Amino acid sequence: MTAQSSKTVLTLDSEAVFSLKDGINFKKSPDDGKCYIIYKENGELKACKNQCKHQGGLFIKDIEDLDGRTVRCTKHYWKLNVSTMQYVNPPDSFTQDELGKLSYEGGLQLVEVIVWDPWLADPQDPQELQEGEVTVTYLTHACMELQLGGKKMIFDPWLTGPAFARGWWLLHEPPADSMERLCMADLIYISHMHSDHLSYPTLKSLSATRPDVPIYVGDTSRPEPLSKGSSLMPFSCCLRQIDEHLRFMILKDEVHPELDTCIIVEYKGHMILNTVDCTRPNYGRLPHNVDLMMSDFAGGASGFPMTFSGGKYTESWKADFIKNERKKLMNYKAQLVKSLQPKIYCPFAGYFVEAHPSDRYIKETNTKNKAEELNALIKKSAPGITTWTPKPGAVLDLALALMSPSRKAITDPPSGTNIYKDSWDFDLYVDELNRAITAEIFKHKSWIQFYYIWAGFKNYNLVVRVIETDEDFIPIANGYNYLVDFMDLSFPTQRPTREHPYEEIKNRIGVMRHVVKNGLLWDDLYIGFQNRLSREPDVYHHRFWNHFQTELPVTGPDWDLFLQQVPSYQRSAEPQGIQTESVSASTFLEKADCTVS
Repeated sequence: MTAQSSKTVLTLDSEAVFSLKDGINFKKSPDDGKCYIIYKENGELKACKNQCKHQGGLFIKDIEDLDGRTVRCTKHYWKLNVSTMQYVNPPDSFTQDELGKLSYEGGLQLVEVIVWDPWLADPQDPQELQEGEVTVTYLTHACMELQLGGKKMIFDPWLTGPAFARGWWLLHEPPADSMERLCMADLIYISHMHSDHLSYPTLKSLSATRPDVPIYVGDTSRPEPLSKGSSLMPFSCCLRQIDEHLRFMILKDEVHPELDTCIIVEYKGHMILNTVDCTRPNYGRLPHNVDLMMSDFAGGASGFPMTFSGGKYTESWKADFIKNERKKLMNYKAQLVKSLQPKIYCPFAGYFVEAHPSDRYIKETNTKNKAEELNALIKKSAPGITTWTPKPGAVLDLALALMSPSRKAITDPPSGTNIYKDSWDFDLYVDELNRAITAEIFKHKSWIQFYYIWAGFKNYNLVVRVIETDEDFIPIANGYNYLVDFMDLSFPTQRPTREHPYEEIKNRIGVMRHVVKNGLLWDDLYIGFQNRLSREPDVYHHRFWNHFQTELPVTGPDWDLFLQQVPSYQRSAEPQGIQTESVSASTFLEKADCTVS
C-alpha cells in the first residue's frame, strides 16, 4: 500500500474567508507563490490547484462564461467548470483533483494529500564512483546507453526505420555499432508504446540475435508484448534490485496513465531521472538533486495545428500558435529543471524530422525547440546546473562530472562523424505500408461496418466522414469515402438532420489501410501527419480521439472471420462514396513508386 501524508498549501484567516465572493476566487500563497482557485456557492466552498491537468497551464477567468463557473487555461484554452471540477472543453475528459479543507476559528486551510515518495523507501548514501564506472552514451532521439558498473542498460531503442507509420524519421545518425550495443544490453527499458520509443523495426532486428533480452515496461492499461524476457513493472512500489548496486523504479504519468511512464535508475546511491515524454510524471512529485536528469524538450509531436484547415486555421494563425506553444514548453521545461535542481541536465527525445518529401509542408511548418536554446535558458536561471546537448556517440562520465572542480566529463564523437542522417530507405518502409492497399478485405465495402464494430466506440454525438486520398490528400477515385455516425454506430449516406458535431478526416490510403488491417492505434495517422482534418464546430472531441489513439481492442480485427462472413455483411446497407475531383488508386500506386526516394 502506498503511504500518504498531507500538507497545508494555503491558509486564509477569518477575514479573508468572509471576503470570498460567490463564484470563482483566485488566490496565491504568500509562502511559495503557487496559485489556487476557490469556488463559493450557497456558503459551500470547493478548491483546487490553479493548474490545468493537460499540460500544467494557469487558469484565468473565462470571458465567455456568463454563469461564473468556468475558467480557461492559458496554454491550450481547455476549460474547467470549478463548480463540478469537470473539464468542459474538451468534454468528457478529465476531472480536477479537489483540495481538502480544514476550518479553524472562522479561517480556512487548503490541504493537499501527498503520496509518499517511493524512492525514499530504502535510501542509500551515495558512494564514490571511479572514472568509467558509470557512463551515459547518447545514441539517437530517446535512446541512451547506460553503463552501470558491470551492467549495461538501454533506454527506448529506436535505431532504424520510421515512427508513426512514415511521418517521423531519425534526425541523428546513430553510431555504426548501435545495433551491436543493443544486442549486448543486460536490460532494456521502454517507456511507452509510441513507435519512436517502441520501435518494431529495431526490436525485429534485436530479436534475431537476442530474443530473450530482458525488456522492462510499466504496467499501464495497454502493455505491449515485447519479448520472451519482457517484464511488466508495477508502479511506485519499490526500487527493483538488479545487482548489489543497481536498482530502478518505473513511475506513471498523471495526465496519460494509460500510456506514459518515466524511470529512476539508482547505482551506488547516485540517481538518474528520465522523465521521457511525461506531461506530469508521478503527479508532479519527483526526486530533487538527482545526479542526471533527462527529458523531452522539442514539441511538435502532434498533428495539431499543422494538419487542420478551415475557420481560424490560416497559415499565420498556425505560425503564431506554434511559436507561442514552443515558447511555453521551453519555459516550462526550464522551470521544471530549475525546481528539481539536478546536477546535470540533458534534453533528448526530440530529435526527429519529417524527412519524407511528401511531408515537406509539415517539416517547414512544425518548428521545434532547440536543445541549445533550452540549455542556455537553464544556465541563465540556474547557473549551478551543468547542461549537456548530446551528439550521437557522445559519452558522459558521471564520476568526472561530479568531481569538484569537474574535469572534462563529456567525450564528443570523433571529428568528421556524421551527426545528421541524410538517407532513410523510404522505399523499403513506404512500400511495406502500401501493400495493405490491395488486401482482400478492402474489396468488400462491408469492412467498414466490421472495423468500426470491432473498434467499439459509440453512444457519442459525433459524425465523421473518412476519405481515402493520395500523397497530396486528393481523394482517390474508387477509394472509400464514407460517413460514420457514432451516436448509434450507423453508416448513413448523408449527414443526419439532428444537430451534431462533424469532422472530416482525409487519410493517405496506404497508411489508413495498414492501420485498419492490423488494428493499430490512430496515432500513426494523427501524430504521424498522415491525415488532414476539419471540424464543425472547432471542438476537440477527447472521448473520440482518446478511444482511437489509446483504447482500441488489444487484439486486432478477425479479418479471416470477416472474409468468411462477407456474404452476410454484403446484404447489409453499404455506405456509398461521393463524387469528388480525384485520381485513381492505380494512378496513386504508380505515382508513389516513382516519387518516393
